[in-house]
Amino acid sequence: MTRTAHPPIKDAIRTWARIAALSFGGPAGQIAVMHRILVEERRWIDEDRFLHALNFCMLLPGPEAQQLATYIGWLMHGVRGALIAGVLFILPGVVAIMALSVVYVTLGDVGIVAGIFFGLKAAVLAIVVQAVIRLAGRALKGWALRIIAGAAFVALFALDAPFPLVIALAALTGAMMGGTPTPDGTGTALPVQDARAARRAAFWALVLWLVPVLALVLLAPGSVFADIATFFSRLAVLSFGGAYAVLAWVGQEAVGHYGWLQPTQMLDGLGMAETTPGPLIMVLQFVGFMAAYGADHAHPLLAAMLAGLLATWVTFAPCFAFIFIGAPFMEGLRRSARLSAALRAVTAAVVGVILNLAVWFAIHLIWQQTVAWDAGPIHLRLPVMVSLDPVAALLCAATLVVALWLRPGMAILLGGAALAGIALQMAGLT
Repeated sequence: MTRTAHPPIKDAIRTWARIAALSFGGPAGQIAVMHRILVEERRWIDEDRFLHALNFCMLLPGPEAQQLATYIGWLMHGVRGALIAGVLFILPGVVAIMALSVVYVTLGDVGIVAGIFFGLKAAVLAIVVQAVIRLAGRALKGWALRIIAGAAFVALFALDAPFPLVIALAALTGAMMGGTPTPDGTGTALPVQDARAARRAAFWALVLWLVPVLALVLLAPGSVFADIATFFSRLAVLSFGGAYAVLAWVGQEAVGHYGWLQPTQMLDGLGMAETTPGPLIMVLQFVGFMAAYGADHAHPLLAAMLAGLLATWVTFAPCFAFIFIGAPFMEGLRRSARLSAALRAVTAAVVGVILNLAVWFAIHLIWQQTVAWDAGPIHLRLPVMVSLDPVAALLCAATLVVALWLRPGMAILLGGAALAGIALQMAGLT
């Protein structure tokens, strides 16, 4: 295979812009797009090195697809390449989610808009179930990993355990179990990047992340902006396991603790993120938007837009810092047997976390009311059976059957569900 080891920066900008525009369907789809363009079409990086980079990014908190783009950008063009790749990867999603958020709060009661989001909720549930099945098939190799996955689900669903604690315990369990390191890549002749430049970039990324957070905490304590800055900063540091896993924690805190939005609104936001390019975790911009829109501000729409951008900033600024800190040490990290075992255990726990997310979505979508049930350490939120929404239940079942048996593309599944939602809305059934 003939490979261009050091493509011109102009070619890289055009290529990363193309990847960003095509990055639909969550992290799996985005990584597949990067692989096709960078490995198969442009041949800028070989298969082993690509997988090597992907596994490194999976060790880090944050969205692995965006961090993979940032890291490969660094491999080819240093700090400048990392910034170009990382920023371009999220830019279309920032613009699209902001526009859809404004439409949502200004036109959300219009019949056709409500119908679209009703249909998208069913598609989102099907997509999450698909993610559980797909990841379980790859990750749960052996009884120990299956036990970890089951324990993670029970801890979140029945014991109301904090998400970071579940992930930390899984990583510790995996490290204690031990294992073999993941094989290194082939060491292809990519340009050698300046480790000192990476450390300087990491420093400035940390400054640009933490200074606004500290300023808001000190100057506006207790405000929704300070809460957004601190909550999403914690999320950025502790969000191992990918977007679907993180959403369980977001739902637990943003809906249950802060009361920033309703469960069905969370589903609407995830539907937006699924149908726009960029990381699925861009749904956090919608959460921040809704948090400020529901607060008491003289200009709620302006406050909501600023809060959405703040949530995006404190979510992604740490991602650049993590890449710049870890990139020079990547080879050493990849040779650690304990780190590899910890990653496998975290991946297994993520199966349970995503299953909890699927159950949470289903309960709040198919039933209109829920009730708390407590017994000692067990804390459950169960559906009130008589509040079943038959139309929502039938649409979810039909969408799930289509997703699992016909396996259409992401665009067809989401588009078909949205059209079904419009039809049901126009028929007066929702």
